[in-house]
Amino acid sequence: MFQRPYTAVLIVPTGVGAAIGGYAGDALPVARAIAQIADTIITHPNVLNGAQLYWPLPNALYVEGYGLDQFAAGNWGLRPVHRNRIGLLLDAEIEASLRWRHLQAADAARATLGLSMTDYAVTDAPVGVTLQTAESGATWGTIANPGTLLRAAERLVQWGAEAIAVVVRFPDDEDSTALQNYRQGQGVDPLAGAEAVISHLLVRHLQIPCAHAPALCPLPLDPTLAPKSAAEELGHTFLPCVLAGLSRAPQFVTQGDRPPDTLRRNQVDAVIAPATAFGGSGLLSFSGTAAQLIAVEDNSTTLTITPEKVGIEAVRVRSYLEAIGVMTAHKAGISAAAIAPYLTHIQPGSVTPCSSNSTSSTPQSLSQETRLG
Repeated sequence: MFQRPYTAVLIVPTGVGAAIGGYAGDALPVARAIAQIADTIITHPNVLNGAQLYWPLPNALYVEGYGLDQFAAGNWGLRPVHRNRIGLLLDAEIEASLRWRHLQAADAARATLGLSMTDYAVTDAPVGVTLQTAESGATWGTIANPGTLLRAAERLVQWGAEAIAVVVRFPDDEDSTALQNYRQGQGVDPLAGAEAVISHLLVRHLQIPCAHAPALCPLPLDPTLAPKSAAEELGHTFLPCVLAGLSRAPQFVTQGDRPPDTLRRNQVDAVIAPATAFGGSGLLSFSGTAAQLIAVEDNSTTLTITPEKVGIEAVRVRSYLEAIGVMTAHKAGISAAAIAPYLTHIQPGSVTPCSSNSTSSTPQSLSQETRLG
């Protein structure tokens, strides 16, 4: 029997201290597991980036957060590609020795991975990143000179770039409490919110794939470093995973006729996110579709925005393993209630006035008794 491909979206918001996905690519094992169930998995750099570590998933689409929000809203489509030619954008504030480290990483990706790249561009002024922390504990940031980023990115596009890898100099603050907590696998990534500001700006302006890697001086050795944070301390740059992801990131289809291979939001079957982080634009948009939304309780964050607080009906599960079980049943067309120990009798429906709009596309949540696991 023919079945259409099953598409899942995995969302782990950045800069909110997610227990899984809030560190150095530590949600990548989740993505790898879901990729075994889904025919296509759509996710974002925060999930797949592990500094010098990454994992090639042939059925994964690497989509920057702003682009993912536009896709969820139905404004943009996603067109898979065989390859992208990547332009490397470097902040003028990066000192010479650190710039050479990033240029050597780019050359290594060209020689070892066979990636296609344009000449690199340097901004005409320092970008000027400032890091901030909100009352909720989430991190964010500001950039003093967004124009210099946009001008350099436009030069890369003129040189033939189809995707942009941007490296901006971030403040070194190795003695900060936030950084020490992060290195111990606690608290919130102090850089993540500002990184999202940079990539959102470029994707909104250029409408092509973009992702960011911060430029930082290497930290002193810490034998107690948490495994979840260790990937970011293997070398001098976080660039390799960004280049690998962008090399086959889907292009955005933003207007006009969409090619037949364009993926649209109505083709999404399941959306998985932390249970306390359901306030984002993408999740609110997906709640208006037929996709099954799955809220993972084990993946705690600094936020408290549950599906119930924003009027979203979602299947609550304890873990990503349970979420994979829900998706397996969903893909197979099996009611999760049929897998539970007890199944109630079928009941007569209540009589209501007929309405042409009586069929809802909002997914129904499972009761506590019928949750898998």
